[in-house]
Amino acid sequence: MYSNSMWELVDLSKVIKPIWCKWTYKAKINVDGKVETYKAKLVAKGIDYKDTFSPIAMLKSICILLSIRTTLNY
Repeated sequence: MYSNSMWELVDLSKVIKPIWCKWTYKAKINVDGKVETYKAKLVAKGIDYKDTFSPIAMLKSICILLSIRTTLNY
């Protein structure tokens, strides 16, 4: 991606915490004791959940808004 100029490398701000990650490897062994497959997983640590936002609307709130909309003819 870097050779195709799809992204630009910038310096990290002092305010932002970096997210560290590492690869974990595991060998899946079958009944005979031989290695069947190798598995690799990327594990990330350091996510700041205080800055994470996921909007969730309750069904009651949506029903109330729709009923107000229909009664006021919006």
